[in-house]
Amino acid sequence: MQLTDCDMRLIENWQRGFPLVPHPYSAIGSKVGLSEADVIERLRKLKMAGILVRVGATVRPNAAGASTLAALRVPSECMDDVVAIINAEPSVTHNYEREHAFNLWFVVTAADRGSVDRVLGRIGTQTGLDLLNLPLQRSYFIDLGFAVNGQASQPARRPEVAGAKPALPRASEADRRLLRAIENGLPLAPMPYRRIAADLGIGQSAVMHRLASLSESGVISRFGLIVRHHELGFTANAMAVWDIADAEVDAVGERIAAFPFVTLCYRRQRHLPQWPYNLFCMIHGRERAATQRHVDEIAQGARIATRPHAVLFSSRRFKQRGATFAQA
Repeated sequence: MQLTDCDMRLIENWQRGFPLVPHPYSAIGSKVGLSEADVIERLRKLKMAGILVRVGATVRPNAAGASTLAALRVPSECMDDVVAIINAEPSVTHNYEREHAFNLWFVVTAADRGSVDRVLGRIGTQTGLDLLNLPLQRSYFIDLGFAVNGQASQPARRPEVAGAKPALPRASEADRRLLRAIENGLPLAPMPYRRIAADLGIGQSAVMHRLASLSESGVISRFGLIVRHHELGFTANAMAVWDIADAEVDAVGERIAAFPFVTLCYRRQRHLPQWPYNLFCMIHGRERAATQRHVDEIAQGARIATRPHAVLFSSRRFKQRGATFAQA
């Protein structure tokens, strides 16, 4: 799909800060010179083209359920069968092949830790492969908004360290019901919040107020257009990992999070002896050489050039969808 100027303005400006008003698509249209119907139709076409995943929320990890990153070392001749097993699990949201001995990486998100563990157990049993389970310990920066022309608004780069506040907020059971109701996105209809409210048996204003509160508290990390980066030309994407001393990792994580090209930065549990790395960051780039230069810049700027590290470029995407908060 060839993006028009209007398409690019929609993507650039509405990946966050989506209007919490009864007619949000009309509010957007008034900003970009389109009618409500035109905005809805353009978003529908972007979704049909696979560029737009949904209009909705990204939820801070573990704020409304539980999640983990896992990896497998898959023989090439078994890859298709293993991918099919993993993709069959509804709680698997992302599944990527990466350039490393541990070559298949996937994210599991579910209602609670027990559900996550059950999914991992099924995958381990069905594949017969040893699995790396790398749960999140602290996040420093998480944002997957992408600039089509380099002009999209960017969030303030405040480190999201779990100890920076007495306790990070978690969603209540009522909040989780709301988040489950919008897992697949807001309806592409003139009054989407009214439809969500009807499904939940509450008022439209209550839905908008609660979404605003969840966004303000940080349970919702971003509310707007959720797009696929590969379809926007971000095809040279790398997960860079380092082995950093536990006493230093938070300070280093905050330094890495400050780089403007870093989209994710977090600390995860090591899995010794197979996986010694505890500090992760993602860089989504358009060219491999430029992405590698960014990794090198991080190593120098964060003063970790001598630390053991690895760079895992993505080679194939097998699954990408929003989180689910159902029990599994």
